[in-house]
Amino acid sequence: QAIAQGLEDPDFKSYFIANTSTGLSPSETLTDAFVEQTSFTFGSKGSTSGRLMPEFYLRDTFNQSPDQLFEKVGFSGDHSATIALVQSGAYATGAVNYKVWERELEEGKIDTDKVQVIWTTPGYPDYHWTVRGDLNDKFGDGFTQRVTEALLAIDDPVLLNAFPRERFIPASNDDFAPIEETAEAIGLLDAQ
Repeated sequence: QAIAQGLEDPDFKSYFIANTSTGLSPSETLTDAFVEQTSFTFGSKGSTSGRLMPEFYLRDTFNQSPDQLFEKVGFSGDHSATIALVQSGAYATGAVNYKVWERELEEGKIDTDKVQVIWTTPGYPDYHWTVRGDLNDKFGDGFTQRVTEALLAIDDPVLLNAFPRERFIPASNDDFAPIEETAEAIGLLDAQ
């Protein structure tokens, strides 16, 4: 059962990035020029922001799977590796968690003469804190509510930074239905 999420989490985004040698430039939409590139890398196969939602938007925009759109499709394993692979030119394009991009840009790890953001996905829900559905049975009536209230009450900046979140807000399973539907639509989950 989902009980909480970070303030930032209901409107998460992925960045589509390109090596500057592709000649691609930032756009409000994914264009045909994007899929004229020969290679694309996701992050981890199970990542919402590095694979699931980027693949959904590729399929939704071009009505084809990534394997049909690109000669070479990879999985870097993590967002930092995706940035490095596109920056080096090993892959022409890729998808990355926007927070990782922003952090690495701030840390000076990204050479924007070699790689840039060319498209930002619409927002989607990502990350949540969950508890087992049987907590009240195991620990007594109201236990799930007390755990939820404790999480939502955290206001210590040092503790929140450890997550890292500005604060926590309520969440429910229904908030993540679009993610589940997307995972089913692209074959990552069996339809219920």
